[in-house]
Amino acid sequence: MFCNEASIRRSRRLSALANPATVVVVPPRPAPDLDLRRDQITRAAGNLAESEGWASVTMRRLATELGVTQPVLYSAFAGGRQELVDAVAVGGFAAIAAALEAVEPEPLARMRAYLDFAVSRPQIYEAMFSMPSSLPFGAGNGPEPLQRAFAAILAAFPGPDGTRAEVAWATVHGLATLQISGRLPVSRTDTRLEYALRTLTQ
Repeated sequence: MFCNEASIRRSRRLSALANPATVVVVPPRPAPDLDLRRDQITRAAGNLAESEGWASVTMRRLATELGVTQPVLYSAFAGGRQELVDAVAVGGFAAIAAALEAVEPEPLARMRAYLDFAVSRPQIYEAMFSMPSSLPFGAGNGPEPLQRAFAAILAAFPGPDGTRAEVAWATVHGLATLQISGRLPVSRTDTRLEYALRTLTQ
């Protein structure tokens, strides 16, 4: 008579129950990968912000969207919503760095790539620059994606101490912020960029 594998396992469990001295060792379930969990939650927060605005992004709403409990979210983001917003911002810096690096390190090309990113993803840009943040800025020790984004601007506006790149960044950031808020006409975008370029490179 032949027994299949399931029958063998069942017999072993019954034998273990019949013999109290037998210790049944159940292998632990693998813990979810924390980095993967953080990435999933961060992407969900960014997507919700882009579709409904940051006012809709709460830990309770995210738990519902992801089908998990709020403690699961806090296990990945112990600092709560602020830490989550910061994670979205860091992802935004990685994305804008990639957008800048995708074009030639030429001033107008990188200014245009920066502006295109900002106006196409205003909620992410808001997390990066307008919302309260615990990320370190201006000290040279910020997250790697932030440093990478600045390095892409510096490559187009080189200088001995980075001042030229800082002014270029501040200029295009101001243009982006005003255009996103509807305070500058879209029809004059190229004219403004060309004027800014002449001012920055004269």
